[in-house]
Amino acid sequence: SGNVDELGNFSIEVLRSALMNTYNLSLPNIRQEGVLNGGKDVTDIDGFICNKEAHWFAIRKINGRYWDLNSTKERPEIISHFNLAMTLKQLQDKGYSVFCVTEPLPPICDSADGRCRGLPEYWWKESDLVKGKTEATTAATDPWKDTGSGMRLDGRSTMSAALNGGGGGGTDLSEEDQLQQAISASLQQTVPKVPVGVEPPDDDPNAVRIQFRMPDGSRKVRRFSSTDTVAAIYAYADAVAGTMDGGTLELRYSFPPRNLIGLKNKTVGAAKLHGENVQARFVP
Repeated sequence: SGNVDELGNFSIEVLRSALMNTYNLSLPNIRQEGVLNGGKDVTDIDGFICNKEAHWFAIRKINGRYWDLNSTKERPEIISHFNLAMTLKQLQDKGYSVFCVTEPLPPICDSADGRCRGLPEYWWKESDLVKGKTEATTAATDPWKDTGSGMRLDGRSTMSAALNGGGGGGTDLSEEDQLQQAISASLQQTVPKVPVGVEPPDDDPNAVRIQFRMPDGSRKVRRFSSTDTVAAIYAYADAVAGTMDGGTLELRYSFPPRNLIGLKNKTVGAAKLHGENVQARFVP
C-alpha cells in the first residue's frame, strides 16, 4: 500500500485522516501558504508533528509549556517559547517535515481514568520534569522497589552496608548517590568482541530485521541471523557509527528505551528483537 511501508510505518495521509475523523483537526505543513499569515506566530500553535523518514514525534503545548516528546530522548524536554521557532527551523534544516495543528487541541490528560489509556511506566510527572528530576524509572518499573533500605541490627543502613562490601567503613555519599553509583557500576559491562558477520538474505527464514538510529541521526536497516548473539548487533553498530573521543557507544531498544547490554548473552532470536528499533548514541 502507498500509505504503509514494509516496516509498518504509516504515511502522513493516514495520520491526517485519523486526526480529522477523530478530533476534526487538520494537519497542514507549517510551510504551507496561509498557515502563518496575518501576523500569526509559531507560539500561537499548540501542537506540531515532526517527521523524517520512518521517525515521527510530537511537540505539544501542555499547561503553557512546549514539550519535545521525541521518543529517542531519555525524557520529555521543555522548549521555551523563545526557542520554539529556532528548534523547528533546526529540525527542518536536518530534513524533518514539520506539520502543525492550527485548531485547539483536545484537553490534556488530568485524571486517573485518562491515564488508564497507557501503561504507568510510560507516564511522567510534569512537576518532576519541570524541577529537572532525571530519574528514568517510575514506581511501576523501579528495579529497586523490593530492595530494603532500612536499618540493620548494628544500626547501619542496609543500602550503605551493601555498597561498602558489608564492612565497617563509612561513606560521604548519600544513599541516593550510592544508589546511582551502584546503577552506574552495573552498566559498566563489556560486550564480547565478535566479527560483524555476513548479512543473511532477505528470504532467509531465520533472518531478523533490525532498524538502527545512529548517533548522527541517520537510519540503517540490517538483517541478522536469529542464532547470532546480541554482540553481533554491537559489532555492526560499532562499525557503522565509528568512534568519538572519550565516548562509549550505547545501544537502547524498546519504549521506554532500555539498555541493550542487558541482553548481551542472548541470541538475537531469544531476545525477540525482530522488527525492533535500536537507538545508538555516544555517552561519556
